[in-house]
Amino acid sequence: MIGLVIAALVVSTLAPVPQLLGLRSLVARRIAVGLGVIGVIVAAIAAAQTDPATGFARGMVLVLGVTAAATGAVALVPLLFDIVRAEDDRQPDPDPDRPDLDDTDPDSTDPDDSVPASTTVTTPLRGGRLIGVLERTAVAAAVLTGWPEGIAVVLAVKGLARYPEIRAAHAGEQFIIGTFGSVLWALAVAGTAHLALY
Repeated sequence: MIGLVIAALVVSTLAPVPQLLGLRSLVARRIAVGLGVIGVIVAAIAAAQTDPATGFARGMVLVLGVTAAATGAVALVPLLFDIVRAEDDRQPDPDPDRPDLDDTDPDSTDPDDSVPASTTVTTPLRGGRLIGVLERTAVAAAVLTGWPEGIAVVLAVKGLARYPEIRAAHAGEQFIIGTFGSVLWALAVAGTAHLALY
């Protein structure tokens, strides 16, 4: 059964590889998130049915747990932003004179991967992907080392570092959505790994 846990964590770890390589389409995000979630669910069910991992398997679960936590939300957070953006597009703008954050032409394309601009996530917060990976790594490490207080430290450091930026329009909303999605993913994966280890 521990082999199934490891295999499912490998799936969750590898699911966002297309996102990491620059494939940013909405379909690719949905597939990556779907595979990642299925991998975590299968790993959690298998972990609940098996004895704690020992030896080499224990090391694999630790490494894969942190890696899947760190990389898995690379597709999840932009998908959450897409959902919010779709909700915003369906609602009438209460202030039509307000300048938008997204000044791109909807018919233009992103020069990196020829995806229409309407499918790319625009954000006033720079460095979010790298910060997210580091944040999820720290959260998973805190959970797996038995130091849950570390989660509060990570969130406090991130909040203080981002404070000047989150005053911009929509930045606070994106900060909260990105942080919650990111941390919840890391907790789910690290919790699954913890279940397989103890």
